[in-house]
Amino acid sequence: MKVKEAMNPEIITVSPETRPLEAFEKMYKHGVRRLFVLDDDGKPVGVVSYTDLIGVLGSIKPDSEHPERDLKVSNIMVDEVITISADDNIEDAANLMLRADISGLLVMDDDKPVGVITKTDICRLVAAEILVPS
Repeated sequence: MKVKEAMNPEIITVSPETRPLEAFEKMYKHGVRRLFVLDDDGKPVGVVSYTDLIGVLGSIKPDSEHPERDLKVSNIMVDEVITISADDNIEDAANLMLRADISGLLVMDDDKPVGVITKTDICRLVAAEILVPS
């Protein structure tokens, strides 16, 4: 099976200039654990995770005046975006996630982001194959 057959075509993104609280709210609203950071040209430049955001937002002291005012997603994101081609096999996606110790990949078609594939997506495929008799 190809990645494009199992990926989610909805990519939840933020810009490098996005404030951490805004990114967290977007993540919560969409029920995702990672946001891909795209530049003005739509090129992936980073990934920010739930854990990254909780770490930053949890360290803000209540008595300080807007300490995150100058903080942006670009300050906390991981700037290595691991991608996979939409035409690659699901097995390749699973192996890449395991080797890189990540839970999701940005799916690319040429140089354009077209979707996301996660460990959860792959687990659903495996469970459907195992639990649903042929």
